[in-house]
Amino acid sequence: MTTPKEDCPAEGLLKLLSGKWKPQIFRLAVDGPVRFNSLLNKLPNSNKQSISTALKELEEAELLIRTVVTEKPLHVEYALSEKGRALIPIFVKIESLSS
Repeated sequence: MTTPKEDCPAEGLLKLLSGKWKPQIFRLAVDGPVRFNSLLNKLPNSNKQSISTALKELEEAELLIRTVVTEKPLHVEYALSEKGRALIPIFVKIESLSS
């Protein structure tokens, strides 16, 4: 029996996108830049710390780009990076398989 490699790229991606809020954050960012407070409002039972941690991990993985918008009111937006947008077809396929 063949055992999966520990350095399998798919395994790393799945681990990166696992977590309570990361898939939902990713899905919301597909439609365009999203503000931090908007994420809190759209993700029931979430909290600032868990959303902040998930955003930071997605940003460190270069899937999201964080932008501070200096227009009043000052706010932060998160948008999919080019690397993140490249994953959209994978998510679309997964969604089609689950429906």
